Amino acid sequence: MSAPVLVFIAAALVPVGAAQLLPASRSGWRLATGNALTRALMAAVARAGRRARAPRDLAARITAAGQPAGLGPSELMTAKLAGAGIGALAGAALALVAPGRLGLVLVPAAPIAGFLAPDAWLARCAAERFRRVRRELPTLLDLLRVTVEAGLPLAAAFAEVGERTGGPLGREWRAVGREVALGVPVGEAIAAMSERLPLPEIAALVTALERAARHGAPLAATLSSQARDARERRRRRIQEEAARAAPKIQLVVALLLVPSVLLLVAAALAGALIGGGDLLRIV
Repeated sequence: MSAPVLVFIAAALVPVGAAQLLPASRSGWRLATGNALTRALMAAVARAGRRARAPRDLAARITAAGQPAGLGPSELMTAKLAGAGIGALAGAALALVAPGRLGLVLVPAAPIAGFLAPDAWLARCAAERFRRVRRELPTLLDLLRVTVEAGLPLAAAFAEVGERTGGPLGREWRAVGREVALGVPVGEAIAAMSERLPLPEIAALVTALERAARHGAPLAATLSSQARDARERRRRRIQEEAARAAPKIQLVVALLLVPSVLLLVAAALAGALIGGGDLLRIV
């Protein structure tokens, strides 16, 4: 989004804020004016969000995040524009009381932060969804293997396991079953699932299922192998996260706990010196 558009939105929000801050008169004219300006401005922001060009990967990122709150590209662009306007107002208000040259930094930084805040929220939703999928995948693969061994076709097995489990992966498997029931080929439905869940584990599962269907390999053995691989990947990921957490813990100990202990010792020594006590008693 270009800077002139953000500046225009920030300038348009100024009279709205001023109208809301003014005390209401007896006739209520100022309050009605402020509400009318607010409604008009929100409608203008919504139209701008629909007309604004969304990035090409925005729809894919929304899908990967599970389409939180039912948002689409136009709604997210509207939220980004509204966030930029709110950030511009907040930056202008903080710049008036900010010390030194900090106000000059807040004026352009606040609308940029407001514009990028929905992207950060979307990335967080996607990361949480991926974490839950990775945690559920080994167990659901075992259930899928048992269902296939019981004699159900692959699409029906996806639907059955999805109906009996919750979570994002279970919902995606239910979607695969519904699409196949509507006439979509199994391969296309599974490929669409991999696009909604862009994870290496899901891509490996789709590739293994396609290879098994092409060569006539037993699905049960393929699913069992995929479950073992998913558990191994999860174990390695947990070990990597634990290895990355160790330096952070050491940093917290070095910056917080050690200075706290030193301050306590210094306070005890200072109290002994001021009170005329003997330092040997402290030792």
